[in-house]
Amino acid sequence: MPLLLLIRHGENDFVKTGRMAGYTPGVHLNERGRQQAAELGETLKEVPLTAIYSSPLERAIETAEPIAQGRELRIQIRQGLIESNVGTWQGSEMKTLRKLPEWKTVQNQPSRFRFPGGESFQEMQTRLVTEVESIIKSHQSEEIVALVFHSDPIKLVIAYYLGMPLDNFQRISIDTASVTMLYVSPTGVSLVKQNLRPPFKFPLPEKRPGKQSILQRIMEKFTR
Repeated sequence: MPLLLLIRHGENDFVKTGRMAGYTPGVHLNERGRQQAAELGETLKEVPLTAIYSSPLERAIETAEPIAQGRELRIQIRQGLIESNVGTWQGSEMKTLRKLPEWKTVQNQPSRFRFPGGESFQEMQTRLVTEVESIIKSHQSEEIVALVFHSDPIKLVIAYYLGMPLDNFQRISIDTASVTMLYVSPTGVSLVKQNLRPPFKFPLPEKRPGKQSILQRIMEKFTR
């Protein structure tokens, strides 16, 4: 089974508006976000990626572009990796949403909450895991693939594969432009490393017969 690099998009300025983004179009990386994406591209440039997948939203695609640069790989857009469908809350001011009685459910029991006109957290997790499983099944053992998407979706994927209750998923930290390594095998799951931020080094294999594969080297280095 492949090693998954779960990558959160870089920084953008929409959060400074104090509104909930959701599917809002035209949310691009800011200057810092573009720098973060460039650093990701530099950090991962020697990693032999088999594929690069991205959410269809601009901020994710713009983060994936420097990773794809210089490789004979196209960025594959996967609708199933899109951000949370927050329905009628999209574009609403966070200070207003926090005053709603439903906000306590969002924070304390998200498994019981559905965004008005949008997804429930359970539906979101099912949608994301279905997409990730489809990607896993399309790759061979020893391959390494990158998935560039969003904070809560990444947390929900990690929570599912680690067997965490959905209500605890927000306890996971996923920073902008961070890399989380998840190895899903037929016999189990390993969270190899979480929330890595550039610069960091991947252990590349020596190019001699009989040496370990890059996946074996990565697993050994990051699980010591």
